[in-house]
Amino acid sequence: MSDNSTIDGLVISKRIRGVLAPVVTPFRANLSPDRERFIRHCRWLLSQNSGLAPFGTTSEANSMSTDERISLLDALVAAGIDPSRIMPGTGCCSISETVALTAHAVKHDCAGVLMLPPFYYKNVSEEGLYRYFSEVVQRVGDARLRIYLYHIPPVAIVGITPRLVERLLKAYPSAIAGMKDSSGDWNNTKTFLDAFAETAPSAQTGFDVFVGSETFLLANMRNGGVGTISATANVNPAAIYELYTVASAVSADVDLEPQQTRLNVVREVFSNTKFPSMIAALKQAIAIYANDPEWARVRPPLVELTTAQAKLLAAELEAAGFAMNGIRRD
Repeated sequence: MSDNSTIDGLVISKRIRGVLAPVVTPFRANLSPDRERFIRHCRWLLSQNSGLAPFGTTSEANSMSTDERISLLDALVAAGIDPSRIMPGTGCCSISETVALTAHAVKHDCAGVLMLPPFYYKNVSEEGLYRYFSEVVQRVGDARLRIYLYHIPPVAIVGITPRLVERLLKAYPSAIAGMKDSSGDWNNTKTFLDAFAETAPSAQTGFDVFVGSETFLLANMRNGGVGTISATANVNPAAIYELYTVASAVSADVDLEPQQTRLNVVREVFSNTKFPSMIAALKQAIAIYANDPEWARVRPPLVELTTAQAKLLAAELEAAGFAMNGIRRD
């Protein structure tokens, strides 16, 4: 990215914004990560103007080891993929694992890290969460560190509160860069936007709010947000990016609801409760459109779509006029 600045001799890249995909992780028959397919998919996403947020929920990251995540990130960078387009997930229950993954991402000059709270123990206090994030910041100890807090209470149960953000921003204003709100509750997102998002955030400061679903993308952009980190960006990145760019460029009185509605239709196909998970449905769609059955595989405890479910998915996507341009495997 352009417009970089320097702090203590370190190059600090411009904030990442827009559309990011929590990249699905392909697995081989022995359930090891498939680097070649992973890199190929990341390149396709970048060609569709999507940034990369590997090792998130949709990536099955919590079914992967620290070494596997480190190895895949190394492979991406070695393949020539610009780290300023990457925001890897690094949040684990273990502080030491979180620090190792975060420091590794910073070493590669990634745009930031997406950090879950420690999620195993429930009903933990705000003070406990503050100490956790504080410990991570201090142990990493690098001016390039940018943390995007990951709020996903439907899965993690443990969440991020405005008071916690306020405390962290006061203590670490350069390290706490923003959040991804996957609560599925627009009122919650609006609370964070009203409290922390700047009307015109600069390239280097402020608290950037991403929504966890493109369903809320238009509303987010019109209330000071900076984009979306969405599971369905894995399969529908160009259309999501189109709404992002238009919403960024036109006044709020321009009616963009038809574009938002088209995105919602595709999202609803993948959210169908007839499928075992959205992750499995997304992988099945890639398998279909890339003509590559290997993509359908997920790691236990997730399960793939049945043959009947795969046919239903294909039919619903066809009825929605869905396409994945340029994804077909050579």
